[in-house]
Amino acid sequence: MLALVLVLLLALLLFGAGFALKVLWWVALIVFALWLLGFVARGTNASGSRGRWYRW
Repeated sequence: MLALVLVLLLALLLFGAGFALKVLWWVALIVFALWLLGFVARGTNASGSRGRWYRW
């Protein structure tokens, strides 16, 4: 009985981890797409040049 409970807990844990990783992949793809859009559509500064992408 204890072995069955451990196997079920392991299956539940692996299912939860797989779901979380899939969600994290979608979040990473969305953030990457927004970063690319920001990189392409960045504005110009007063002198007309594009300037630095990162502000730090």
